[in-house]
Amino acid sequence: MTTTITATAGLRDRRPNPLREGWLIAGRDLLHWVREPWGLVFGLAFNIMLILLFGFLFGGAIDVPGGGDYIAFLLPGMFALTMLFGLESTMTAMAEDAKRGITDRFRSLPISSAAVALGRAIADLANSALSLGVLMVGGLVIGWRPTTGPAEIALGVVLLLWLRFALLWLGIFLGLSFRGTGATTAVQVLVWPIGFLSTVFVSAETMPGWLGVIATWNPVSATATAARELFGNPTGVTSGWMAENAVLAASVWPLVITLVFLPLTAAAYRHLRR
Repeated sequence: MTTTITATAGLRDRRPNPLREGWLIAGRDLLHWVREPWGLVFGLAFNIMLILLFGFLFGGAIDVPGGGDYIAFLLPGMFALTMLFGLESTMTAMAEDAKRGITDRFRSLPISSAAVALGRAIADLANSALSLGVLMVGGLVIGWRPTTGPAEIALGVVLLLWLRFALLWLGIFLGLSFRGTGATTAVQVLVWPIGFLSTVFVSAETMPGWLGVIATWNPVSATATAARELFGNPTGVTSGWMAENAVLAASVWPLVITLVFLPLTAAAYRHLRR
C-alpha cells in the first residue's frame, strides 16, 4: 500500500499524460518485484526445470523432422512458451489490483484512463524481457547456439516480445473481467493446453493430421517456428505454408490479438464499478 501511495502522490496535480502516468504506475509494479522477487525467481526456475526435463530426460527419444539437435529445436520453443506463461502473471496482478481496490483508487485520480493498463503493460513487458534474457543465457550454458547474424537474432527477440505484448492485452482484459478466484484458476489451467498443443516441444509433423493442423496454427507455434528460423535452429517444419512464412505468421498473429483485445481491455476498464 505504501508503494501505491508513493505512486499516486506523483500523479496528483498534473495534466493527464498517458505515457508519463503509465510509467509512474509501471514503476510501482517494478518496485513491487524488487521488494518481493520470489514470484519472478520461481517462474524462471520453473522454465529452466522444463528445459532440463524435456531437453535431457525426454529429448533423446524425440526426433526433429528435417534433422538437427533437439536442444537447438527446444530452446526457441521454450522462449515462446515463456511469453505465453506471462499471461498468467498479468491476469493475476490485474485481478488482485481490482479486487483490493487499487485500480479503483487509480481511477479516482485525475489521470488518463489508459495509464493503468499501460503501466501494467510496461512493467510486465520489462519483466518478460528480463526472463527471456535469463533463459537465453541459460540456453547458452547448456549448449544452445544461435547461428545467424545479429540482425536475425535481434528480429527473433523482437518477435518473441511482440507475442508477449499482444498477450498482455489479453491478460489485462481477463484480469479486469474475472475477479473471482475460481475463474482466475480456470483461465490459468487453460494456458497449459494452449502451450502444449503447439510445436514448442515436438514438431507438428509427428502428430496426427488434425492435431498437427491445430498445433501448427497456434500463435505460440508461429512465433516458435519464426524464432527457430531466425536463430538458425532446426524448425521441425519441412513442408507447407509455415515452412516459408513463419516470420509473417509470427508478425500477424500478435497484431490480430492486439486489435481484438486492446479495445476489449479499454471497454472492460470503462465498465469497472467504482
